[in-house]
Amino acid sequence: MSGLADAVDGIVHEPTQVSDSAVDLTVAEVYEVHGPGRVDFGGGELTEADVVPHSRTWRDEGDEYQWWHLEAGTYLLEYNESLAGESLSDEALLQPRTEILERGASHPSLRVDTLSRIPLTVGGAGIRLKENARVSTLSEV
Repeated sequence: MSGLADAVDGIVHEPTQVSDSAVDLTVAEVYEVHGPGRVDFGGGELTEADVVPHSRTWRDEGDEYQWWHLEAGTYLLEYNESLAGESLSDEALLQPRTEILERGASHPSLRVDTLSRIPLTVGGAGIRLKENARVSTLSEV
């Protein structure tokens, strides 16, 4: 296991997700923003947006996991994995996987020391995501 992988908790399937210098992250939940949050200058009026989980559907009766059918728009992704801050020696680089980019979706590339919800932008015809799909890659900076 890579040094970075030692700092990641909640890995769903290590042989598939972990390489020498990176860890693929999997989607646990997709949220829709239903009400605005607030951001002010000093932070005294900072409030979270109202979010609700996006509905899921079964593709086939025998499936173990459900799918999100996402239309064009912006959503919030939540990962199965988290970072154990004390195990992470520095920030890591979070990037969208090529597999989602080539299907018309993306999220920002960020330097992170925690794994918070991140915005996923879906274009055009939308995208279908299966529960636990590998959507992002975390690598050493």
